Amino acid sequence: MGAIGQGLRRSPILGLLIFVPLTILGERIWPEKHTLLFLFSVLAVVPLAALLSHATESVAARTGDAIGGLLNATLGNLTELVIALTALQAGQYLLVKASIAGAIVTNTLFMLGGSFLIGGLRHHEQRFNQASARMQASLLFLATVALLMPALVAGAEGRSAMLQPLSLGLALLLISAYGLSMLFSLKTHKAVFAAAGPEEAHAPGEHWPLRPALIVLAVVTVLVALVSEVFVASVQQASDVLGLSPAFVGFVLVALVGSAAEVATAFSAAAKDRLDLSVGIALGSAAQIALFVAPLLVLLSYVIGPAPMSLEFWPGAIAMMLLATLAATMLTSGGRSAWFVGVMILMVYAIFAMTLFMLPPKP
Repeated sequence: MGAIGQGLRRSPILGLLIFVPLTILGERIWPEKHTLLFLFSVLAVVPLAALLSHATESVAARTGDAIGGLLNATLGNLTELVIALTALQAGQYLLVKASIAGAIVTNTLFMLGGSFLIGGLRHHEQRFNQASARMQASLLFLATVALLMPALVAGAEGRSAMLQPLSLGLALLLISAYGLSMLFSLKTHKAVFAAAGPEEAHAPGEHWPLRPALIVLAVVTVLVALVSEVFVASVQQASDVLGLSPAFVGFVLVALVGSAAEVATAFSAAAKDRLDLSVGIALGSAAQIALFVAPLLVLLSYVIGPAPMSLEFWPGAIAMMLLATLAATMLTSGGRSAWFVGVMILMVYAIFAMTLFMLPPKP
């Protein structure tokens, strides 16, 4: 565990770990101070994200970028899942759907664009596996088509009764597609998704040993879940004080806080010229949310929700998810990136966030 201790001392951002116990204890001591707990929980996620990032990179260094990207996406999406489950139990379906749509758009645009920008500022041009990016973008397009169908059915006269059965069937199809995509990329066609960029040279002691890294992953995952519960319990009241709509909170704030661990890892990998890992995390996480997390929440709503949740999103969310998918598909088609490509992707994300802030959907 000596390597972990040295890493902790070298990282000033981990001083924010003090906010982890403050957040957990503050929920018991000041349960009515929602805005303070909201700020504490946001600050607590930052160092936890840094720890999760370093531990996951240490594991990924021993498994390869393909499995490492999947590991980052899975662990990073744990926060979004915990937040969504808590909101699901409370019947806040608009917040749940906004967080799903926001997580897809944030990972596809903010994380991918930021990785291209950070990597491009340090390296003139970067390469990544074109086949892997194309498959993840195709999975996102498949999921967007599936999410579009309930909105069309809901708007058709006399068809609203079929909305819930359709959502249930689509949820099962999307989960099946996600499982088959894992079989395709990690088993039957594993060689196609090998890293296109240069191999990273690791300094001695830069990565933690495997067993301590796995222990850190387990402990930090539990802490992220605890902090996320405080966050979701306070975010609604805090957003009312700050004058923000539930859709904006879910789409922007929840998505950014929930993906903090993945963002840290993707940006760090891009700076080290490991753009395959960054693209795998960004697009892989978005595809995982669309194909697995969203349909899983539909299935769980039958068990823990006050009523079954459908896959019907408001039209603006559908448009943003579709445009984000098309933007990612176009700008990753060449397998090469530079800093200005990242700027263009980030501009699309800023347009969406500004529009949602000024013109939130009706509850």
